[in-house]
Amino acid sequence: MKNVPSKISVIVPVYNVENYLAKCLDSLVRQTYQNIEILVVNDGSKDHSEHIIQEYAQKYPEKVKPFIKENGGLSDARNFGIDHATGDYLGFVDSDDYVAPSMFEEMVHLAEKHQSKMVICNIQKVDENGKVTQKLTQIPNMPEKIDLRNNFSVFSDLSYFACNKLFKKELFRYKRFKKGAHFEDIQLIPQLLLECDTISQTQNFHYQYLERTDSITKTHTEKGLDILKAVIDVEEVFEKSGYSGRKKELKNFQIFEGVYSFLAYLAFVKDERTFYDMSAKLEIFIKDRELKLKDILNYSRFDKNYLLSLPLKKKIYYLLFFAGQKKLIRKLV
Repeated sequence: MKNVPSKISVIVPVYNVENYLAKCLDSLVRQTYQNIEILVVNDGSKDHSEHIIQEYAQKYPEKVKPFIKENGGLSDARNFGIDHATGDYLGFVDSDDYVAPSMFEEMVHLAEKHQSKMVICNIQKVDENGKVTQKLTQIPNMPEKIDLRNNFSVFSDLSYFACNKLFKKELFRYKRFKKGAHFEDIQLIPQLLLECDTISQTQNFHYQYLERTDSITKTHTEKGLDILKAVIDVEEVFEKSGYSGRKKELKNFQIFEGVYSFLAYLAFVKDERTFYDMSAKLEIFIKDRELKLKDILNYSRFDKNYLLSLPLKKKIYYLLFFAGQKKLIRKLV
C-alpha cells in the first residue's frame, strides 16, 4: 500500500489586508508541496478582504478553505484555524507576508527525516517593492538536526516567531495562543519548544516578512507589558517541564526576552508617563528574578556578547537605562 504524504494545514488570519492578501495567497497556492490546505480566517475585516478570499476559494477549492468570524484578534483567529485544521502539521503565515515556493516541502521533509516536532527557517524582511532590507538568520552555527538536550542554549537564543516554523499538530493538543494578549508568540512558542526533544532547521530564507509603511504595530503603548507577562507564563511551564533543571538557559531567556526585548519596545514608547511606569515594572521584574547587572551586560547570544553586537545608539540607550539615567534616555529616543 502506497504511503499517503503528510498533510499540512497553513493558517492565515486576515484583518483588513486587501492590498497584500493576494500576494500572500499566491505564494501558498503555488507551494511545491501538494498535500496542503490553506485555512483563511477572515477575522471580521471591514475592507474587501472577504471578496479576495472568496475568489481564491472558488479558483482553488481543493486547497483554500475560507472561514469568516467576528473580530477577536490575531490569537483568536489562529486558534479558530487550529480547531478547524485537518493536517498532520501546522504552519502560520501572516496575511501581509509571503513565502518561497518550496518552504513547506522542505520543512515537512526535515520534520519527517529527523522526527522533529518543530522545524525552523530563516526570515527576510522586505519592503513593499519586494526589496530585501534585512536577513534574519535564526540559528547560525548549528546543524540541520538539533538535539535539545545537548543544545539547550537554543531555548534562550531563538526568536520566537510563529510564522517561520512548522509544527507537529500534536503540540497544540492542549495549547492555544493566548487570546487578547500582545506578543502571543513569545508566550506560546517557547512552551511548545519545551515539548520537543529534537528540532530541525533550514538555512534557507523561506519567509518574507513585509515591513509595511502603514503598520499599526508601529504604535507603542503599555501593551508592551504583555512581553513581561508572556515571560512569566513561560516560567511557570518551564518549572514543570523536562528541562526544569536548566536554570542558566531560563535566566538567559529572562534576560533576552524579559529585559532586552522589552527595552527594544520601550525605546519607542512616546508617552513619558507610560515610559516611566513601564520602566518601573521592568525594574521590579529584574529585582524579583535576582538578575544581576553583570549577567545582563555579559549576556551572549549565539556565542557573541549581545550588547556589543548592537548598533551604537541602541548600545547607549541600554547602558543609560542600566545606569538609571532615564531622563537622558528620553532625550536620546
